Amino acid sequence: MALRAALLRHVRIPAQTLNPALTLTGGKWGPPSLRWMSSHDDHLTKSEVTERVLSVVKSFPKVDPSTVTSDVHFQKDLGLDSLDNVEIVMALEEEFKLEIPDKEADKIDSTNLAIEYIYNHPMAGSVCALLR
Repeated sequence: MALRAALLRHVRIPAQTLNPALTLTGGKWGPPSLRWMSSHDDHLTKSEVTERVLSVVKSFPKVDPSTVTSDVHFQKDLGLDSLDNVEIVMALEEEFKLEIPDKEADKIDSTNLAIEYIYNHPMAGSVCALLR
């Protein structure tokens, strides 16, 4: 700790005052963007999320791909059981490189809920598509 304090006394780093209006808008004049607090400017569009969610569900072994739509219920419409539901959510986590908490994962029982959850997730950016 003493070494750190001694070092900090001798190291000088120039400070620069930033204009908050410029900082919040990425260097452009104008009101701050709504997503200025987000670290992801490359958020997926809803159609991209929908396409990828439907692809994951269609590729599930127990599912007939022709029955999958953007509002299909996993158990009622596809005849899957609760374990299948968990496996689909896990496949979605892997597809989008997300970690879905158990309480939230239990609520995802349809493609529509999966699409909404992933679309609204702050870490679901198109950078995830590059990591696949």
